[in-house]
Amino acid sequence: MIDTNFWLFLAAAFLIAAVPGPGIFYVAARTLSEGRGSGFASTAGTALGGLVHVVAGSLGISAIILASAELFAAVKFVGALYLVWLGIKTFRNAGRALSLESEAVGDKRAFRDGVLVEALNPKTAAFFLAFIPQFLDPAGSNPTLQFIMLGSISVTLNTFADVVVVLMASATRTQLIGRPHLMRRLTQGSGVFIAGLGLSLALARRPANG
Repeated sequence: MIDTNFWLFLAAAFLIAAVPGPGIFYVAARTLSEGRGSGFASTAGTALGGLVHVVAGSLGISAIILASAELFAAVKFVGALYLVWLGIKTFRNAGRALSLESEAVGDKRAFRDGVLVEALNPKTAAFFLAFIPQFLDPAGSNPTLQFIMLGSISVTLNTFADVVVVLMASATRTQLIGRPHLMRRLTQGSGVFIAGLGLSLALARRPANG
C-alpha cells in the first residue's frame, strides 16, 4: 500500500480535509454556542460517526443504502430532522450558554450528537464509496482491510482539521464571553446555522449511480 497510489490518496485526502465542509461548520457552530469542551466532544463524535461509514462502506452496507431510494430517503430525513432539532434547541437555549466551559453532561450530549449527525448523513457514505475505491490496490490482498485503512486515515485528517477549527472558534468565543448580548446573538446564529445544515441535508439527492 505504501506506493505512488497511496501518496496520491494522502495528498487528495489532505486537500479534502482542508476544504471547509458541513462537518467543520457543525463543530464550529457547537463550539461557538456551547464552548471548547462541547466542540472537542462534537469532533470526537463526528470522527466515530465517520468510522461507522468507513466500516459500513467496507462491508457493502453503505452501497445497499445508496442503491435504495427508500433507505436513502429514510436515513437522510432522520439525519436532517435531528440537525434541525439540534438547531432549534441551540437557538432556544441561547440565553443559558454563557459559560466558558460546558459541563461534563453537556459534553457527553455533544459527543452523542456528533456521532448521530455524522452516522445519519448518507452524503458521507456516498463520499467514501466514491473516493476510496479509486485508491485501492487491485493486486493487493484483502480489499476490505485496504478500504478501512484508507477510510480511517481520511477520518483522522478530517478530525485534525476539526480540532483546529474548534480552537479558533473557542478563541473567538472567549473574546465575546464578557458581552452577553453578542454571545446570545452568536449562539442564536449557531442554532440557525445547524438547522440550516439539516435543511441542506434534507434537499440532498441520491447519487445517480447509487
